[in-house]
Amino acid sequence: MRRIYGIGETIYDILFRNRQPVAAVPGGSVFNGLISLGRTGLDCTFITDIGADRVGDYILSFMRENGINTDYVSCYPGKKTAVSLAFLDDNNDASYSFYKDYPNSRLDFEMPPIQKNDIVVFGAYFALNPVLRPKVGPFLEYAKSQGAVMYYDLNFRSGHSHEVESLKDTFRQNFMLADIVRGSHEDLINLFGHDDAQEIYNKQISPYCKLFIRTMGPEGVTVIDKGIEYGFDSIRIEPVSTIGAGDNFNAGIVYGLIRENITGQNIDSMDDETWSRLVGYGIAFGTETCLNLSNHVSHDFAEKYRL
Repeated sequence: MRRIYGIGETIYDILFRNRQPVAAVPGGSVFNGLISLGRTGLDCTFITDIGADRVGDYILSFMRENGINTDYVSCYPGKKTAVSLAFLDDNNDASYSFYKDYPNSRLDFEMPPIQKNDIVVFGAYFALNPVLRPKVGPFLEYAKSQGAVMYYDLNFRSGHSHEVESLKDTFRQNFMLADIVRGSHEDLINLFGHDDAQEIYNKQISPYCKLFIRTMGPEGVTVIDKGIEYGFDSIRIEPVSTIGAGDNFNAGIVYGLIRENITGQNIDSMDDETWSRLVGYGIAFGTETCLNLSNHVSHDFAEKYRL
C-alpha cells in the first residue's frame, strides 16, 4: 500500500463556547487530516515536534491509537507541548490564541524511506517558517526527488499577513514542489488580497503547479486543472465546529488519490468525473468533521471508508 507522510505542527486545542471550555483535543493542520486517514486504515507517518510533557505523552498515544507511525516525532525534554485556545463564535467558526514553548533547535529526524507515488502532505506556516525551513525544505525536496505526490495546503492565517513579502520566495518554492495546491478563500485573501481563483491560478500558481483547489466553505469548491475550471457544491449543514474542516477536506482528497489510484504518472490526465469523485471525498470528510468537536472524522465514518 502507498504510504502517506505528513509534516507539520502538533498542538493541543482547547475549545471554548460562551467563554466556557467545551472540549480539548489534539490538533494541528496536517495532524488533523492524518488522524482521519489513519482511522481509515491507511499507512500514515507524521513528522512533527512536541514537548516531553503529559500533553505530549497523551498526543503520542493518541497518534499511535489512530494508526499513525510516530518514529519521526521529535520530543523536547524540559519543554511544553504547544497549546491553542480556540474560541467558537455564533457560526461555530474559531479564533485562536497560541501558547508555545519551543527550543532554539527543532526537528531532529532522519529522512524516512519515501517511495515513488507515496503522498506527502505539507502546509500552513510550518512549511514557511524561516526557523524550520532548513529542515522542512530539504525533506520536501527529497520527497519530490523520490517521486512522491506532493499536496500543499496554504492554510495561511491573517496573523502572518505582514510576512507575505518576506515569504514570497518560500511560497514559490512550495508551489514548485507541489502537485496539488489547495487554499481556502480566507487563505487567498490573506495572501493575495482577493480570492479570484482563476486570476490567482494564472498569475501565481500555474507557472509552477497545474492543479489548484479553492475551497469556500458552504459556497462550494473550485478546481482548476491546467486552466480548465470545475465547480462543485458543498453539503449544507448546521456545523458544531468548523475547526479541522479544511484539514479533513485535504484528507478526503488524499484518500481519493489512493482509492482512485491517482499517481504521479496519471495525475496530469484527470477528467471532470475523476475530480468529481475526489472532491466528493473531500467534501464528505470535511462535512463529517463539522458535525463534532474532535477535529477529525469519527471512527464510524472512517470505518465506512476503510480500504
